[in-house]
Amino acid sequence: MDSNSLSESAAFGPSTLSGELPTVTLAPGQVIDRFKLEEKLHLGGMAQIWRVTELGTDGNPLPPPQLPLVMKVPRIKGGEDPATIVGFEVEQMIMPRLSGPHVPRFVAKGDFTRQPYIVMERIDGVSLRPRLDDAPLAIDEVIEVGSRVATALHDLHRQHLVHLDIKPSNIMFRPDGSAVLVDFGLSRHDHLPDLLEEQFTLPMGTGPYMSPEQVQFVRNDPRSDLFALGVMLYHFTTGERPFGQPDNVRGLRRRLWVHPVPPRLIRSDCPPWLQEVILKCLEVKPERRYQSAAQLALDLQNPTQVVLTPRSEFLQKSSAVRTFKRWFFALGAEPGRAEATAHDQLDRSPIIVAAVDVDNASDELLNRLRETARRIVLTEPGARLACVSVMRVARIGMDDLVDHEGRSRHVKQLVGLKHWARPINKALQLGEGRLTFHVLEASDVAETIVDFARRTQTDHIVMGARGISGIRRYLGSVSSQVVANADCTVTVVRVGASGDEAVPPAKS
Repeated sequence: MDSNSLSESAAFGPSTLSGELPTVTLAPGQVIDRFKLEEKLHLGGMAQIWRVTELGTDGNPLPPPQLPLVMKVPRIKGGEDPATIVGFEVEQMIMPRLSGPHVPRFVAKGDFTRQPYIVMERIDGVSLRPRLDDAPLAIDEVIEVGSRVATALHDLHRQHLVHLDIKPSNIMFRPDGSAVLVDFGLSRHDHLPDLLEEQFTLPMGTGPYMSPEQVQFVRNDPRSDLFALGVMLYHFTTGERPFGQPDNVRGLRRRLWVHPVPPRLIRSDCPPWLQEVILKCLEVKPERRYQSAAQLALDLQNPTQVVLTPRSEFLQKSSAVRTFKRWFFALGAEPGRAEATAHDQLDRSPIIVAAVDVDNASDELLNRLRETARRIVLTEPGARLACVSVMRVARIGMDDLVDHEGRSRHVKQLVGLKHWARPINKALQLGEGRLTFHVLEASDVAETIVDFARRTQTDHIVMGARGISGIRRYLGSVSSQVVANADCTVTVVRVGASGDEAVPPAKS
């Protein structure tokens, strides 16, 4: 690859490799360490993928159930881009650090002195890449894909990783629909040396998806992955790439000053809220994008809560004058070498859920809960406050959806929730999209709150609890169930006979 070019399938970087590395011709039936090669599944420009079986000490396959496995082997013939070799080393360092449903499970690795490889869980199914050929997709599918990928990204960011090569070919889906991110050769981990940054001086990434800060050699910002996801959402919505497919650094830099054509100008049925979300992801400055993938997923899952700005109304291309101004100011706008980490950015942008029983809680408890929520948000300048109320409905049978005066119970509860939060917003002046409201209908209040927190990858739940009677202690209160089952920090606020009692975070 020429040192001034890049493609959608390759990283941008140098093009000559000095020295030779050991190579082994691979064939079905061959055994490498304790893994038997069964079938070549993929041959790419940088690596080949084999289906493998793990063998026991007796040389026979391990008994079932055995995790389905693949072996990734770099293609080394001499003359490769050294970034390919270094990238494989990076992936070997990173994969053992990752866990959870959104990454393949790591099993083993082989050293470059003998035979380099990575053995990992095989994810059944194809990547998201073929869906590009079908773009534009149905709006519902665009939303679903975006929400699942954003959820996966947030999980990786919480594990101190910035992927830096988010694109359809690096995204797969498990049978349950959860997104799995693969190929960490260009990634950066907070707790590992960044070999790519240390050894190369050209931007690393895939041309159409690289963020402006990647073009400017910044590799430690998780919001770069949100820019790449915005590019994907744009392409799946419109059938076009927002910044084309540049093949040199000059072409890459155009995204620093050229606004993408508004999606609604290309596709008339694109809803304004979705254009708002996409263009927010594609902002040049990271601070103007979503500040975490969880916040992006929350908007995709709750379109009615998206705060519309002039972005949603754009229906024409940027004028030549405006483009020139952006170009002029971009000339000297090189970013500083920030020392922040991926985890630092997430810590600045948590999602706080305030679970409010607007219909039944006393005024004293509501006031105490509001003050606690205000203090928590005050200490987190980038926090998003999601105010949640659960409207109880029967498991079986019909519920009255209106009250005795004929008013919608759902709307009434929503109004009550907004009224409860108004003093918080007045005191803190929460900015764009930082305050949202959610009325959930369910029969099990505690289960619904916990499920909402998991889906939105909430960092902190604050909720109220009324006095604990003998029967409530025996049956278990809503707050105690949430404390027991939530995956995040939970703060419970109580009002007792002798005054207010705030229970500190019970789980983190």
